[in-house]
Amino acid sequence: MSKLIRFGVSIDEELLKTFDDYIERKRYTNRSEALRDLIRNHLVEEEWDDNKETVGTITMVYDHHVPELTERLTELQHQYNELIQSTLHIHLDHHRCLEVLVVRGQSSRIKEIANGLIATKGVKHGKLTATTTGKDLN
Repeated sequence: MSKLIRFGVSIDEELLKTFDDYIERKRYTNRSEALRDLIRNHLVEEEWDDNKETVGTITMVYDHHVPELTERLTELQHQYNELIQSTLHIHLDHHRCLEVLVVRGQSSRIKEIANGLIATKGVKHGKLTATTTGKDLN
């Protein structure tokens, strides 16, 4: 484990109050934990901006009765099969399905497949959740 270092931060009183409210809402035990998470979140965003190897999930809700929708989604997934690590398919009811894809690869390629899937006619809602492999985070 790396050495912990203490440092001081000067901050406007109102901004600190807002930050403390955030800490309480998110149920952090202290400011240090919240600040570490904010720093890590920023570093993960930079990984995605720098087109590094990343991981994430693509979540979609769609009506499987839309003509040819499942075929279009499957075809697009096959075009990017090297990125897809796993899939989960759940029948929400008689019409709607939830599908989650776990993806890993260059962030630009992951964004391509996510944008393609989410924009497919018949997908009611979709979202790319970006995270990190963690290898560059402490």
